[in-house]
Amino acid sequence: MSSPTSSAFQQDRLADLISRFSTVRRQSLALCEPLTPEDMMVQSTPEASPAKWHLAHTTWFFETFILREFSPRYAPFHPDFLWLFNSYYNSVSAQPEKKLRSTFSRPSLSAILNYRRHVDSAVESLLAAGIPQEAASRLDLGLHHEQQHQELLLTDIKHALWANPLQPAYREGSLASSAAQPLQWHEFPGGVHEIGHSGPSFCFDNELPRHKVYLEPFRLASRPVTCAEYLEFIQDGGYHRSDLWLSDGWTTVNSEHWTAPLYWSQNDMGEWMLFTLRGPIPLTELLSTPVCHISLYEADAYARWRGMRLPTEFEWELAATTAPVTGNLVESSRLHPAASSAPSNHPSQLYGDVWEWTASAYLGYPGFQPAPGAIGEYNAKFMSGQMVLRGGSCVTPASHIRATYRNFFQPATRWQFSGLRLAQNQS
Repeated sequence: MSSPTSSAFQQDRLADLISRFSTVRRQSLALCEPLTPEDMMVQSTPEASPAKWHLAHTTWFFETFILREFSPRYAPFHPDFLWLFNSYYNSVSAQPEKKLRSTFSRPSLSAILNYRRHVDSAVESLLAAGIPQEAASRLDLGLHHEQQHQELLLTDIKHALWANPLQPAYREGSLASSAAQPLQWHEFPGGVHEIGHSGPSFCFDNELPRHKVYLEPFRLASRPVTCAEYLEFIQDGGYHRSDLWLSDGWTTVNSEHWTAPLYWSQNDMGEWMLFTLRGPIPLTELLSTPVCHISLYEADAYARWRGMRLPTEFEWELAATTAPVTGNLVESSRLHPAASSAPSNHPSQLYGDVWEWTASAYLGYPGFQPAPGAIGEYNAKFMSGQMVLRGGSCVTPASHIRATYRNFFQPATRWQFSGLRLAQNQS
């Protein structure tokens, strides 16, 4: 993460931090408004967490890394919360096994909300008194951490509602969609290009240091692959052709009995249905929207089927560097990918809609050094067995995303809003 240079945080940046703290904390609660207390207890897959836990853990981050270290008079809300709501910071404390989070019927939701108010009040008092640069940097990190959990909260509750036999909607309303623009190709030059974050604005440590990479000339598709295009892959037997799949992918397809993306199903009439945060919707109404909830294995197999490939994360970043950070993000309130907009002389939908799988393994950049102490566990410890995704999704906050942002998941992950964009070498 980036750090201010002065010993005390500058007043103008402090005012911005105070405003953002209030906004981000309110947004987490707003996302829970459609949920019942029972909804907020559900953990329908080991990858996910209950909504109640997200509210507690994001609060734990501020208490643990800011208040306990920079507010000498701070009284922790509850002594057991230090380990109960720890996610994976082994140098802080032991923690309960992740898959057991749905068993935390106590503390109650009301106690968690009181915990948030207690910590918010203490943070606001600390901010009002002025804070050193390290505390301000950690607070900035904590806000982006909470925005990550806002996105996770929505992806997790989508899985929970889908797993419910009633398949209720998180939010009512239709998902009207226009026709997708015809796929076009945009060419990018080869040569040496600079990759990684630069400037004084916030970034995670895994976006640093900025460094040079060599790229061959390449082409990038003008938009992500649509549901209609992916359906052709299914209808052509794509899930039954071993020649299209990476070895681990083919093993996973067979062991998990995948025949379509997550949330796709066929009813008794053979009609494809797609579960969304607005409930089940006929696929025919969403054919022009980007396909989502696919694994890296599925994205790679589709690209092979088309005789193409996935872009590297460096190719993606080069294409996105000059694009404005706008798109179908959580602020649109659609909460589902949308069809591509008007034709452009630049790839569209680089931000929002779906996280785009890349062909790049999640590794540290040359010269990468994690932060000292427990904060260093935020990203560095996961640099093994994960693949990079870029661009954000329809449930990503706009102020959270940028061209250099590196998301990462294991290649079999499907519960995220993950899709793909095709790439190819220039002849």
